[in-house]
Amino acid sequence: MASIILIRHGQASFGAANYDQLSGLGRRQAQLLNDYFSDCGITLDAIYCGTLARQRQTAEIATKNQLAETPFHIDPRFNEIRNDEQFEFLLPELIQRNPAVAKLVGKAKSDSKSYQKVLEQVFQLWVSSESDDSGIQSWRDYSDQVEDAIKDLIEREGSGKNIGLFTSGGTIATIVSQVLGLDGSFAYRFYEPVINASMTRLLYNQEKVSLSSFNDHSFLQWKSGKQGNSMISYR
Repeated sequence: MASIILIRHGQASFGAANYDQLSGLGRRQAQLLNDYFSDCGITLDAIYCGTLARQRQTAEIATKNQLAETPFHIDPRFNEIRNDEQFEFLLPELIQRNPAVAKLVGKAKSDSKSYQKVLEQVFQLWVSSESDDSGIQSWRDYSDQVEDAIKDLIEREGSGKNIGLFTSGGTIATIVSQVLGLDGSFAYRFYEPVINASMTRLLYNQEKVSLSSFNDHSFLQWKSGKQGNSMISYR
């Protein structure tokens, strides 16, 4: 069967003026991906990513030892969930429902754990909303575009291929939920644990798509043990 390796981007610049850039650690994580592909003899027949800088930067670093003629496709449907948009439009409603969230919001810009707690509540409110009139992209629209993007990729590439798809945690969680036949209420369970530069592998043919592995970051664990400092990050 053909395969798609879903790769989360390396660590972005949390807390910086421009979040959408790889941090120093993020670049090292992407380089370790490149080393892993080379050491394991993994050849990609095509490379896909969204339009976000952190996705493209990870793809460029991680695939620099691939063949120069390997097709490289940029598809905005593989961009991350629009977290900033959701925070802007849904936080007031969330705080009205649960005033305690306001205290977490104050810490969220500089504390990743607080941000993650707020993100979970905002995400679940977004997914559960039945209205498409909130002024933001709905879960239904986002989920449909991701599903269509995967279908188009499979149709375009056909059988017998090994595809690298560099994307983000929310997109990976959405794809995994869809492959497992789960609705959006389950997506966050796959979103929160996805580690930067981890790999999730799908197997596919023209009839079905199956999950082979999820959130594999063993190469980062191995490197962390070898050098004595952690290469693992969640944001």
